[in-house]
Amino acid sequence: MEKLMQIIKSNLFLKYPEIIFGFSTKIGLDRQGPFFFNLSFNVGDNPQIVQENREKFFDSLGLKSSQIAFQKQIHSDVIKFVDKTGSVGESDALITNKTNIGLAISVADCTSIFIYDKENKIIAAVHSGWRGTVKKILKKVLSNLSFHYKSKPENLIVFIGPSISQKNYEVGKDVAVLFDQKYLTVENQRLYLDVTSVNKDFLLDFGVPEENIEISNLCTYEEKELLHSFRRDKDKSGRMIGIIALKDI
Repeated sequence: MEKLMQIIKSNLFLKYPEIIFGFSTKIGLDRQGPFFFNLSFNVGDNPQIVQENREKFFDSLGLKSSQIAFQKQIHSDVIKFVDKTGSVGESDALITNKTNIGLAISVADCTSIFIYDKENKIIAAVHSGWRGTVKKILKKVLSNLSFHYKSKPENLIVFIGPSISQKNYEVGKDVAVLFDQKYLTVENQRLYLDVTSVNKDFLLDFGVPEENIEISNLCTYEEKELLHSFRRDKDKSGRMIGIIALKDI
């Protein structure tokens, strides 16, 4: 019997029937190691298995592979406005006001942010590791939503997905100096960075109410049975995908 897929949901997004959201895990279709239930073609997994995994995951959300917009994530601050599915090229944030387009973020430790403007019916999906966070990609997405769609902070509903927690995210001095000290802790002369908190502060500084922000408490590094982690598993790590889409009601 197939082991059921475990999919992470957002309690905030569940309040909005027009929003489709799901975040995959390592668990699905009884896939075994090293890659388990993996949704990336770029880690050395069998492409046919990856395609089947993707189709089953999207289907579980009520979507087809042909309805997903994918980006090649490059740790940039490049933002794409999406009006079609398929590959949209190199970027790290996607925005759309179209229905039936799933915006995909691939994750193996980095912070992912999913945004819904409930007033204007706009969605965004952001990939923000430390490089993207230094470049303030989320802040730029918020500015774009405000400028192009007149999005107001109080209308934004946000889910920050599972990522590596601060206590497991050691960085070098070259990275640490790029961040305010309040996002760093020092233990045994080692530096640890809290990327999620930087992004949360971008949201709060923009004016998003705290009650509109949901942050997953799952650490990709610690949840060995549930989540992929590149920091933990290196080249044996698969990838998860988070999807947000608007549907016609």
